[in-house]
Amino acid sequence: MIKTLAVHIKGFIKESVLTPLFMILEVVMETIIPLLMATMIDDGVNKGDMNHILYTGLLMGLCALVGLFAGIMGGVLGAKASAGFARNLRQSMFENIQTFSFANIDKFSTAGLVTRMTTDVTNLQNAYQMILRMCFRAPFSLICAMVMTFVINAKLACIYLVAAVFLGSVSFVLMKKTYKYFRQVFDKYDELNASVQENVSAIRVVKAFVREDHEVKKFNKAATNLYKLFVKAENALVSVNPVMTFTVYACIILISWFGANMIVGDSMTTGELTSMLTYCMNILMSLLMLAMVFVMITMSLASAKRVSLVLNEKSTLTNPENPDYNVPDGSIKFENVTFSYNSDGKSPVLHNINLDIKSGQTIGIIGGTGSSKTSLVNLIGRLYDVTEGDVKVGGKDVRSYDLETLRDEVAVVLQSNVLFSGTILDNLRWGNENATEEECIEACKLACADDFVQRFPEKYNTYIEQGGTNVSGGQKQRLCIARALLKKPKILILDDSTSAVDTATDAKIREAFREKIPNTTKIIISQRVSSVENADEIVVLDNGEINGIGTHDELVKSNHIYQEIYEAQTSGGGDFDQKGDM
Repeated sequence: MIKTLAVHIKGFIKESVLTPLFMILEVVMETIIPLLMATMIDDGVNKGDMNHILYTGLLMGLCALVGLFAGIMGGVLGAKASAGFARNLRQSMFENIQTFSFANIDKFSTAGLVTRMTTDVTNLQNAYQMILRMCFRAPFSLICAMVMTFVINAKLACIYLVAAVFLGSVSFVLMKKTYKYFRQVFDKYDELNASVQENVSAIRVVKAFVREDHEVKKFNKAATNLYKLFVKAENALVSVNPVMTFTVYACIILISWFGANMIVGDSMTTGELTSMLTYCMNILMSLLMLAMVFVMITMSLASAKRVSLVLNEKSTLTNPENPDYNVPDGSIKFENVTFSYNSDGKSPVLHNINLDIKSGQTIGIIGGTGSSKTSLVNLIGRLYDVTEGDVKVGGKDVRSYDLETLRDEVAVVLQSNVLFSGTILDNLRWGNENATEEECIEACKLACADDFVQRFPEKYNTYIEQGGTNVSGGQKQRLCIARALLKKPKILILDDSTSAVDTATDAKIREAFREKIPNTTKIIISQRVSSVENADEIVVLDNGEINGIGTHDELVKSNHIYQEIYEAQTSGGGDFDQKGDM
């Protein structure tokens, strides 16, 4: 874990080295000042030597200025190093997340990843700054002050030694006790963020069903759970304050009492007692700083483990040693394919799939909800790897291809259509960042999107709000289809991606595909018979198995599942056929 995090100091090593050096310089100056104060009192004030007082005063002032400069530089450089460390962590986490396969992403919730990149990284940033400054300053100050007290008077210094051991033991016990609470706290942060994310992304549904009160109660429950854990952790931590205060005053009283007796007995000077009391505050403040460091490290340990999990997560999908960079054509072949989302291979969702699709064919896939239609097509672009068997594209196993090359040739329009903030052109160019405006318009014409885009005041420069909230469901689907077409793929997969489009427009899109991209293999997943009835072949899936393959006419006669779907959609007058976006 430490090694994983330490590499992210790169780029800020100079600041990370200079910060503790400046903090040590500040401590040295603070250690010298009480010695100068003692000589000023003993050799200047008590003897009436004004020159010595002035000379010592100037040295003290110089030490104070040097200490001030060192403290400022330590703070500035420490802030830069910790902020840079946090930036590197976030950047590495985000870059690693981009490499995740769907199987990796399934391990982490979206809210959990957000918490790790915000709250957890902020905790590590604060802890790193504390380590660079206090973790070096406090122990060094403690050691210097302790050494000086033993030099001045070993007997009185033993009081500080006992206090240091006592407070160190208390801090260790508190650190161990509070760690378990902080480890649970960040899991509760995930729940809180999940509640906010879900509510904001589905705010229209919440308002449509008047569920604001329910959502408020759910959020309050998550917030209350977080509050309770923080209270437990804070209750354990606040106990250090009275213990620290008691120790400080006990040391001051004991040093004053025994020191005064020693002065009376001429075994200690007034200046030495003053220095001892000054070092007393240095020692106890150092212990207080160390206690704060322990608290911050305790909090950050839980965060460090959570961040390290993301950084160390390796994609379950990797390129072979010598990847193939050429996809010959759009042919697809499933050979005895079994697939399970579980890494142990249990509970497969696809069983013994054998399917041969020729390049340029249009294949329809139909079946009931949960029949694993999406799982089947996810294997083509290697979004998941098969558990058993082989999936071949262009006559080659998909695992032999360079991932980027394969996915460039397999365009997928998923069930959940996503548009990003930016203009329509910006969104379309996700398919091809170098596409001209003319190419974008042509793709939109194929997807029957050009008509409604031209009606917008800004046309293709119309700004799409986050999530595409300012366009209808049907419009969003057609823009996503156009975006996929801009890739000019060898295989085009439409995963129920015309469900919000009227049947007339759906038919126009399919007709455009037949005429304009005849050499592209087209796989259409749909709940509508009308969307797949003209396909070269239709695959009927049932519970992860192929129940039937054939043309529309063949399946109407021979396959009972297809018959039931067809009759259900035609007996009541057919699918909705009036043109209009929904």
